[in-house]
Amino acid sequence: MRQAINNLQSTWSGFGFISSENVFKVCDQPHPIVIQAILEACQRSDIDTAMEKIQELWDQGYSAVDVVVTIFRVVKASDKMPEYTKLEFIKVLCVVTPTWDDAEIHPARKSGGPICVS
Repeated sequence: MRQAINNLQSTWSGFGFISSENVFKVCDQPHPIVIQAILEACQRSDIDTAMEKIQELWDQGYSAVDVVVTIFRVVKASDKMPEYTKLEFIKVLCVVTPTWDDAEIHPARKSGGPICVS
């Protein structure tokens, strides 16, 4: 709860206005709406659109960790996706996350993200 209040205070101090866009800028995470659009493109097998949106995230300076952790959170919280589809996305994330060098201190591990071993 304290972290949430700190984030709101930082948003107000930095922008003078609290909006979801500004909060995500302060928290330095991709906006869930962008991630949702990527997931929807993947579900439609529109890989070009998904890759364009991921490239936009890279161009904005987000790391692979930022993207993967946010994908996990969006998939987990989605009520638009069937459970089977959620599990398939999470399986893919479980293939990706063990390749990170410092997995034991990785934010996905600390925040309830994918905990999978290869």
